[in-house]
Amino acid sequence: MLDTHGRTAVQPIISKTAHYLLRIGLTANHVTYIAFFIGIIASIFVYFGQPIAGVMILWLSGFLDAVDGSMARQSKSSSSWGTVLDVTFDRVVEVGIIVALALRHPEPTILTLLLFLAISIIFTMTIFLTVGALSVKESYKSFYYQPGLAERTEGFILFSLMVLFQAHLAIWTVIFIAVEIITGLQRLFEARRILKEEK
Repeated sequence: MLDTHGRTAVQPIISKTAHYLLRIGLTANHVTYIAFFIGIIASIFVYFGQPIAGVMILWLSGFLDAVDGSMARQSKSSSSWGTVLDVTFDRVVEVGIIVALALRHPEPTILTLLLFLAISIIFTMTIFLTVGALSVKESYKSFYYQPGLAERTEGFILFSLMVLFQAHLAIWTVIFIAVEIITGLQRLFEARRILKEEK
């Protein structure tokens, strides 16, 4: 939701950063890899009990994840391979945070909730990617970007709350699961409408 409706507010910063990184010789794919490795470092900080540093690094990773797309558009170098890297690395970074939290909180209840969170993310992303592959609609991405209650920014906010307030990890995880399920159902119903219209 925030990605869809709030993008214009932060786009100038993203565009200027993209322009600067292109000027110093980096490509969009370079920044995709950098964002990925920074995201993995965030999960390492979370695992070693440095939640504030972990969250700050996670958001830096997320910012660069937005910048790489802007770089690709500015340099007219958007590619299907870049999209594959982007989507895949996003999920690995998310899994890294979940695994780090699971290792720090091996209680059965927490592990079960984190498992259900992973399942809910898989459910939502499966719909998102399938609709993106099947729909002929276009967006600023290289495939149809289906809006929803939980987009990348909402995910980062909820991961941040989980990491920063681990005393209430169960509550934040349940909220995250509910948001993911609502988003998945929202996208599923929209997919049914879109694909019917395209017949």
